[in-house]
Amino acid sequence: MNAVRMNLEHLEIPVAGVTLGADVVVPRPAHGAVLFAHGSGSSRHSPRNRYVAGELHRAGLATILTDLLTPAEEQADFRTGELRFDIGLLTVRLAALTGWLVAHEPTAGLYVGLFGASTGAAAALAAAATRPDAVKAVVSRGGRPDLAGDALRSVHQPTLLIVGEADPAVVKLNREAARELRGETRLEIVPGASHLFEEPGALERVAYLAREWFLRHLSRAPDGGREGPS
Repeated sequence: MNAVRMNLEHLEIPVAGVTLGADVVVPRPAHGAVLFAHGSGSSRHSPRNRYVAGELHRAGLATILTDLLTPAEEQADFRTGELRFDIGLLTVRLAALTGWLVAHEPTAGLYVGLFGASTGAAAALAAAATRPDAVKAVVSRGGRPDLAGDALRSVHQPTLLIVGEADPAVVKLNREAARELRGETRLEIVPGASHLFEEPGALERVAYLAREWFLRHLSRAPDGGREGPS
């Protein structure tokens, strides 16, 4: 099997009045683009999200792993833990990054999906509600969709909620959130998995589910596809 060709960029992206670091990987050809929203206390260097991103690359999906806080904000948040729960702030930045993504030459023309983990899932859902024109699908991993509040009722995009069986409080919150979402919704409970999906095979299952969901909802028809940058 031929290796997938990829274009990798390490960027500083000016959006919403700040500059955010990002790693952008675009396979050739690309079948869609997935923007990651990391969870509380995490960053674009999250090993779990980077593993999922790697599996998406192999399926021909572009990924954008970005920090939603500046370095100074991350230091402040490490002390206080407040900004990681500022869903309004994270939503504004994620929506702005979505706008940047659809205009960025290597990813322009690709359908966009959002992958949110923990508190980042709330921001992903709220951003999807504000950008229905750009966001075509959402995946939540161990997410707190309840933190999106009333925005859940404005999410019409296909949404996959993935939670661990051994994370009962979050399972309950996701069941309740699923009833609020207005589009196609699927709740997938990974057997034996805890909140961080550290058990053998758990993260692999997350990556598989996310890959299949995004391929289904982001891939264009054969005559509307895009070969990506050469």
